[in-house]
Amino acid sequence: MPKTVLLVEDEFLIAMDLELLLQRHGWLVLGPAATVSQALLLLRNSVPAVAILDVTLKDGAVTPVAEALRDKNVPFVLSSAYEKPERIGGEVLAGAVNVGKPVDAQTLLGALEQAMRS
Repeated sequence: MPKTVLLVEDEFLIAMDLELLLQRHGWLVLGPAATVSQALLLLRNSVPAVAILDVTLKDGAVTPVAEALRDKNVPFVLSSAYEKPERIGGEVLAGAVNVGKPVDAQTLLGALEQAMRS
């Protein structure tokens, strides 16, 4: 059974690149969701193994998505150019691994595996 990952990213080309990368490595991708509301809708119907979150989306900070994931015990990693994403997205993001932007494929894949183990 493929591992599922929720992809929350509002930059279209980045989202497409990440989706293809993940699929090539055997992941089933939920999304990509470009808004908080799209991501929350996907979470209403699915519980992924892990999630990748951009910090700022078209309709605001990713905070409500991170909180919903935490409530479902779904680990997440951040893909953000911000050095301290918790300053933008709040305390729920503190301590989450930030793979940065642009993201290196091996760094991202390693972070996802690590997040699922912890």
